[in-house]
Amino acid sequence: MRLVRQNDKKAAKGTVGRRARHGRARAGLAVLAACAVASGCTVAGGAASGGADAVKPAPGPQPLHAPPARALDSYAGNLRATQAARVAMAKKWRLAEPPLLAPPAPARKPVIRARKGFEVQGQEGLPPVFTTVPTTDKVVFLTIDDGSEKDPAFLEMMSDLKIPYTAFLSDYLVNDDYGYFRDMQSRGVTLNNHTLTHPYLPGLSYEEQQREICGMQRTMQEQYGQQPVAFRPPYGNYNRDTLRAARSCGIKYAPIWNEEVFVDHFEWREEDKDLRPGDIILSHFRGPDEWKGTMPDMVRRLLKYVTDKGYAVARLEDYL
Repeated sequence: MRLVRQNDKKAAKGTVGRRARHGRARAGLAVLAACAVASGCTVAGGAASGGADAVKPAPGPQPLHAPPARALDSYAGNLRATQAARVAMAKKWRLAEPPLLAPPAPARKPVIRARKGFEVQGQEGLPPVFTTVPTTDKVVFLTIDDGSEKDPAFLEMMSDLKIPYTAFLSDYLVNDDYGYFRDMQSRGVTLNNHTLTHPYLPGLSYEEQQREICGMQRTMQEQYGQQPVAFRPPYGNYNRDTLRAARSCGIKYAPIWNEEVFVDHFEWREEDKDLRPGDIILSHFRGPDEWKGTMPDMVRRLLKYVTDKGYAVARLEDYL
């Protein structure tokens, strides 16, 4: 009987010991689990060490640790460096301050319609003639016509300052140096149609207008690898045949302008002589032979004016 009681005591003691060990094990696992959820730590061979038994993070937002903080510091440093570079480029091109940055391109493009009073009879289905893009963004669009002046400093300036613009080319003025505009295209500039010979289109027959517009489309394809979807009638003059011919040549838009900038002044379509969000601004490829200054001089005047007004220059094609 004494032997049996001793054995029972030993068995009971062993059971208590096993329970204690199991309890401590469960407590240890609970601590590890809490650690993993709260701070992302894992046991050796787990997620932290890339082992086969890696523990996946709990679902939901995870705590912010040192690496993201370092990433934020790096991001802030990049912003400071970018701003410093913009200030340096502004100084290089004799601007008092860097131009304002345009907002991101709209996710949903605005619907482009012919400006009221600029429609033709049977406008439905024809390329719309417009002077302003419908947007609430404080942006304007720079467009430059013809192609007679081919100033390398202009290309450098626009690239340095990252100012977007759109070119409308006439073949009789660009055919002595297609390469200049090929360089421009390589810098991200869209090249569009401004006819072969820059005639007064309403004075021509439908067939003659079609030759002018479609002929330039073919030239653009041959020289620049694509046909434009935008066309500007010379002098801003057009009739129904112009838009019919343009449509037959693959044209979707016929933007003209609301303001024109020269090297020494602005000209305005609106009586209040003020900018509006989405205004299209016209200039020309001109130099000292025709202007009292250079194309960089024109750009300086434009950028000072629009920046002082709180506007940025945006890319027209981003809104079409």
